[in-house]
Amino acid sequence: MKIGIVVLIAAYGLSQFYRAFLAVLAPVLETDIGATPDILATASGVWFLTFAAMQCPVGISLEKFGPRLTTAVLFSVGAGGGAMIFAAAQAPWHITLAMGMIGIGCSPVLMASYFIFARSFPVAMFATLAGMTIGFGSLGNIASSAPLAWAADELGWRTATLITGVVTLGIAGLILWLVTDPPKADNSDGGSIWDVLRIRALWPIFALLAVNYIPSASLRGLWAGPYLADVFGSDGAAIGTATLVMAVAMIAGNFAYGPAARAFGSVKWVAWGANALGMLGCAALALWVTSGFWTATILLAWIGFFGATFPLLMAHGRQFIPAHLTGRGVTMMNLSSIGSVGIIQFSTRPMFSEFSRNAPLPEAYSLLIWVFAALLVMGLIPYLWSKEQRN
Repeated sequence: MKIGIVVLIAAYGLSQFYRAFLAVLAPVLETDIGATPDILATASGVWFLTFAAMQCPVGISLEKFGPRLTTAVLFSVGAGGGAMIFAAAQAPWHITLAMGMIGIGCSPVLMASYFIFARSFPVAMFATLAGMTIGFGSLGNIASSAPLAWAADELGWRTATLITGVVTLGIAGLILWLVTDPPKADNSDGGSIWDVLRIRALWPIFALLAVNYIPSASLRGLWAGPYLADVFGSDGAAIGTATLVMAVAMIAGNFAYGPAARAFGSVKWVAWGANALGMLGCAALALWVTSGFWTATILLAWIGFFGATFPLLMAHGRQFIPAHLTGRGVTMMNLSSIGSVGIIQFSTRPMFSEFSRNAPLPEAYSLLIWVFAALLVMGLIPYLWSKEQRN
């Protein structure tokens, strides 16, 4: 089982890579095939929406067929095939198609790991294991920053993407070979997503999950590149550096919150406090949007670090999900997070166009970041009423 988890973490690293690499490739994709920031915002949104749309089918498949087969098939056909289409893209819509396929392919990877953790390890260990998975897997986030910028310059973006696709297919093969399915729970075929939604203790957790990942995913994966280029005139190398710093901060956060929750004796209050600080980081960046490249980089890293509480929120929700609903439960929580990110990715495109039509570019970016801060407030308020089971 241990080697299987390592392989799933490697697959999750590629998932992190794919969801964030457009920010770095944005300038060259616009030059080569006319994929403007608006088009890339749509393509990024398609990744998140196809990923989200697959969560309910993935949850059912995890219960019926197990994480090994579910992940190997989807990851090879969707992510591997999508990367090949991306590398061969000749028009902007090819990028959108590829991102949709990659989103489908990446949809089971993290949840397969969480499913195994929930079925095979004590509840008290879930937050640490979940954070560890995202922490190590987020090395893919780092690979999609400065290293990708270097590879795109040296090899060309097509070759760099093609190599990534080949690696994806190789890891899919290793998943089929090395991942071991956990034992089935009693009544594992019983229940439905409606049974998950009837667990009222999950509702305030869903509220914060729905907005928690939006600022860091939107900035790191899409808007950081255009923002730094438009406001500070940053080139690809500088954007790669800034997004690398943000990626490292996000990794550090993923490793930090499991131990922090144990130290403070509360998952809920560590999650609430971190997201409140993330909201303040968004407000600071919106206020000081033109204060300099390094100020912006530090604030992006702040937002990334304090927004890395997804595994902690998953652990909070896991407390209330019975064993026979594990697959459906973890994927429904993931749907709450990823689905909202996809909707916002689509929404920010016309929103920013409207902002920039009526204000200078720096002010337009400031208004966009204020939207992220407001969304966090909307999740933090209902989360105050969430329950918690103390171990």
